[in-house]
Amino acid sequence: MKPLLFVYDYLVMIFGLLWLALLCLVWALISTLLYPLLPSNLRTRIGRRAVMLGFRFYLASLTLTGRCRFDLSELDQLRDAGPLILAPNHPCLLDAVMIISRLPNVACVMKGKLMGNVLFASGARLAGYLPNESIQQMVHQACDDFAHGSQLLLFPEGTRTTRRPVNPFVGSVGLIARQAQVPIQAIFIETESPYLGKGWPLLRKPDLPIRYKVRLGKRFEPQDNLRRLTAELETYFSQELQQPC
Repeated sequence: MKPLLFVYDYLVMIFGLLWLALLCLVWALISTLLYPLLPSNLRTRIGRRAVMLGFRFYLASLTLTGRCRFDLSELDQLRDAGPLILAPNHPCLLDAVMIISRLPNVACVMKGKLMGNVLFASGARLAGYLPNESIQQMVHQACDDFAHGSQLLLFPEGTRTTRRPVNPFVGSVGLIARQAQVPIQAIFIETESPYLGKGWPLLRKPDLPIRYKVRLGKRFEPQDNLRRLTAELETYFSQELQQPC
């Protein structure tokens, strides 16, 4: 039985990786066709909702394997919460997928190199996602986006976690909050698995099943003192993520 379970778990892992790549590639082709045909406000709305539904379908597919479990229900409280900066910790590559899968109007801050990736570029452009290459441009675009009621997904660690419970926080979250006068919603992604964390080999099989739970934390108001706000956020996340799941 154990050898069969090992093979099944390995196939689940391969399926998860290839299925996500295929979904992204198909949507990239569709997005490329839609982009010049739609007015900007409509293409952003369609692009974001399509990504949400696609990611939700993807996570449902993983759940059907019986080897992945996702508890994301608390995110539904944010659907009608208005403009917010969504600030989660970042344990693995699936973090953005989990959060976006529940929320229909999220602008995601992405690394510049991902904005040029064949799997992500067209879909990200259609959805109006923000590259992180220029902090000034990112702040400007985020402020414009908030004016249309959107929410911004921005990882305050800047990259996936390498030092438990969290990496040192960057100041861009507080800077955007201050410039846009939009609150920061703390979000905690909890899992006991290191799968797809920083440095995890892509084809290394994790121990299955894997469980992910997302819960909401405090909401922080903008502050003029960015250093103090960043320190408060980092301390709060460190304390909360050391609590038992």
